[in-house]
Formats: sequence, structure tokens, C-alpha cells
Amino acid sequence: MKRPNDPGIIGRIRIRLDTRCFRRIGLHWRCSRFSAPSRMNRIVLTALVLAALSVTSANASPSRPGTTEEPAHPKPIKHKQTPRAVPHETRHVQPHPASHPPVGKHPEVKHPHAPEPKPQKPPKHHPKTSPASWSRRAHRPVSAPAPSLRRASLPVPTPPPLRGSRDSLVRQNVKTEDEGLERIEDDDDLNDRIARKMLVPVPASAALTVNASLPENLRYCRPWTAGFLSDLARAHAAVFHRPIVVSSAVRTVEYQKQLEKINGNAAPAEGDIVSPHLTGGTIDIAKQDLTRQELGWMRTWLLAQQLAGNIDVEEEFLQACFHITVYNTYAPPPPPPTRKAMRRRPAHSGAIASHGR
Repeated sequence: MKRPNDPGIIGRIRIRLDTRCFRRIGLHWRCSRFSAPSRMNRIVLTALVLAALSVTSANASPSRPGTTEEPAHPKPIKHKQTPRAVPHETRHVQPHPASHPPVGKHPEVKHPHAPEPKPQKPPKHHPKTSPASWSRRAHRPVSAPAPSLRRASLPVPTPPPLRGSRDSLVRQNVKTEDEGLERIEDDDDLNDRIARKMLVPVPASAALTVNASLPENLRYCRPWTAGFLSDLARAHAAVFHRPIVVSSAVRTVEYQKQLEKINGNAAPAEGDIVSPHLTGGTIDIAKQDLTRQELGWMRTWLLAQQLAGNIDVEEEFLQACFHITVYNTYAPPPPPPTRKAMRRRPAHSGAIASHGR
């Protein structure tokens, strides 16, 4: 029976106590027969919820704990077989006769209406993977890897500059006077020496060029200086395959006086110590276009000639050139010995030596 003040199971309920805020539809706890007095009903409801949860979890789990299900058709595990070396004497195993099939295999039963299988071609043995190649590989001597011939490229140190000094200039003047070389005064004196072959043209070639700004009548030098230039240019071109440039050669006293006015690095034209260019035995090699390797090579080659007493060299930096004075004692360097010359030996060297004594 419904009580007079009973709102019913479904009715308006309050959201918060001591307020007038109502919901439209709600469930009254006291009227739903699941209130505090009905303790038995709450126990039954709790048991039903727990049973439903246990059934749901049992259906969701694919397998019971502690048991593992094996797949219906397990895939066979394939192991890679490595070829083994076969010795020279290999035993030939005879196959089983047709009447007795191998152990563990059942004889195949052919269906009367089944099509006959096509004959398969025997597999081709690759020369690299055939058993014969395995035996050859097994008995092939294992050689140690050859050591690498490549070395780390280390920077080659550049020789120091060949700086000039006052003593070097004095030595050049003393040696030219001892050789009897006179100073060329003017253009008439220059032309007279050229006519008498005392001065020869600078030996221009594919390995040696002359600065275009140098006047034509000043492109001359002493004969031994020309031989020095040819040897230097030939040796340089053999290594670097490019020419060297001659920036200055013979000068007259008049030309040197004009040069003193515009070039503070020029040597005096008159006095005890003058420029050795006035004798025609001195030339200048330009350095502007030379690479670092070429500079190092030039310094090494020129220093060897200076230590031999054939030249005196001063490296100038304001004009960027090699100032080289060549003496008449210069002799061309001997060519490097070839392999044929080294192999050739006189057959009667002992007899010749005995006669020479």
C-alpha cells in the first residue's frame, strides 16, 4: 500500500539538502525497498553483481592461467645449413632400392587417373657453390691480408726563405770583378756587347717565358746564365708542367738610375757596391704565380746550386722574385741515372783497372 506522504519510487528528489533544487525524475532510496531496513535485499544484489563480474571475466580471458594452447598446425623451423668442406676421398652412398623405401617415409600410392608429373631438370651446380668448389676451398691455403700501402698524407714542410744580406751583395760584386765582367753603361754599350755575342737572348721556350713589360733590348744575359735558365726551366717543367717567368735580366747604368727613383728596393747604380744586373750575369724569377709546392721546390733546387758555389740567390718579398747571380763556373747538374745505365757494367772492368794503374 502506498502511504499518504509516500512520494513513490520514481519522483522528484533534491540535489542538495536544505535547498529547493529538484530534479524532474529520480529514484527514492527509501521507497525502492533497498533502503537500510531491507538488508537482505542489499546482500542479494551485491552477490548478483559479483557473480556477473566473475562470469564476464571468465568469458573475456582466452585461456586459463597455467595452461598453454599449442597451435593446430605448428610451422616448421628452418635451419640454415652451412656447407662443410668435403675431403678429397668422398664416400659415395648408394641410394636405397626402389622396393624398400627409406625409413620413416611411406611409399607413395599413385592414383590411376592422376596426371604423370613432368620430369624435373637436375639442378645446375654453380662453380662457386658446387661441392667440388667446397673441397678446393677447404684445401686452399689461407693467406694473410696484404698490408695497406696507403699512408696518411702528412704536410710536407716548406723550406725557409733564402733571404739576402749585405754580405751576399758584396760577395756578388767581388766575384763579378774577379771574372772580369764590366758594367754596361748605356744602350750603345749594350748593343755592342750583343753584336759581339757577349750577351745572348734569354732562352724563352714552353718552360720559360719573359715578362711582357720588360723592354726588348733588356731581354739578354750572359751565355752561362742562359744555360742556367734552361736547366732550371726544364727541371721545373718536368715536375709541375708549367713555365717559370723571368721578370728582369741585363740592365744598364742609365736604366738602373731611373729604377732607383721608383723602386726603393733597387741597388745603387754607381759606387763600390752596385747592382749585379749591370754585368748581365743576374736574372730575376717572378714568384707571384708560384704555388707553395713550387716555392719549396725552387728554394731546395737553388740552395743546392748556391752551396755548390755556382750561384748566389736572394729571395725578395717587396718585388716578389728570386734574385739570382750566376757565375761563369756554373756547370749543368748531371742527369739522374737511368735504370739501363745502372744495369750496364763493363765486362772487363777488372782488366781496365789493372791497365790504368
